[in-house]
Amino acid sequence: MRPTLPASPVAESVDHEFSFSRSDFDRVRQLIYQHAGISLHDGKHAMVYSRLSRRLRDTGHTSFANYLQWLESTTGAQSEQEWQEFVNCLTTNLTSFFREEHHFHALLDDLRPLAGKPVRIWCCAASTGEEPYSIAMTCSEALGSNAQVQIVASDIDTNVLNTARRGVYNADSRGLSQARLKNFFMRGTGANEGRIRVKPELQRWIDFKTLNLMNAQWQLGEPFQIVFCRNVMIYFDAPTQRKVLERIHKVMRPQGLLFVGHSENFTESKDLFRLRGKTIYERV
Repeated sequence: MRPTLPASPVAESVDHEFSFSRSDFDRVRQLIYQHAGISLHDGKHAMVYSRLSRRLRDTGHTSFANYLQWLESTTGAQSEQEWQEFVNCLTTNLTSFFREEHHFHALLDDLRPLAGKPVRIWCCAASTGEEPYSIAMTCSEALGSNAQVQIVASDIDTNVLNTARRGVYNADSRGLSQARLKNFFMRGTGANEGRIRVKPELQRWIDFKTLNLMNAQWQLGEPFQIVFCRNVMIYFDAPTQRKVLERIHKVMRPQGLLFVGHSENFTESKDLFRLRGKTIYERV
């Protein structure tokens, strides 16, 4: 159960397009925590208003109270779709190719002993695709283009997954060397000048799917040797972090590797994972 948080001095909004009270903000916090495990602190008041305002416009509601009441009372397909839009609005997607580059140097070394063997990797927060494609490029460089690689790339946000599946990016995207641009991307021409598309032979390794880490059942197939769960746990409180770590532990092979974000530390879960390198853990 989420602990009760003290009230902040946030006042009722009087200068906004929509009525947004302290109680509305607290209700949003409760709902996103229940549905996605995301713990919003008081400093997110302006962010919540900005991101959810467009849902009020799109659905024709004139206040947050009316929108939230409607959100909780609708049923069927409309309800499922709007809950997804609600979650999409409140998730944060900040990514780039080969972000936290030291992880990919380590991954290259860890993959090489697996040459000739099937490799299964899970990217827990695929976002717009840069991370899973970076993993796939590293797999190709370590194991060759004909390797037996399966990468499950999941995210709770359906909008960013649609971008990831397309695999189209700006040619000047951060983190891509000229060699990788040449080896793994096709350059756009004409109206697509300045754009690049991931080559099909790289995309074939990746299965993009919608997944809420709060769901009781994860349909992910065989256990993974490697899991990337970077900058995800920072949005969860401690009990939720522990719950997710226990579930990740269950879908990994013994001695499997868990890559986490630079500000995440799970040394208190030594019964599940032991620190092996810089923000890299090994499954116990």
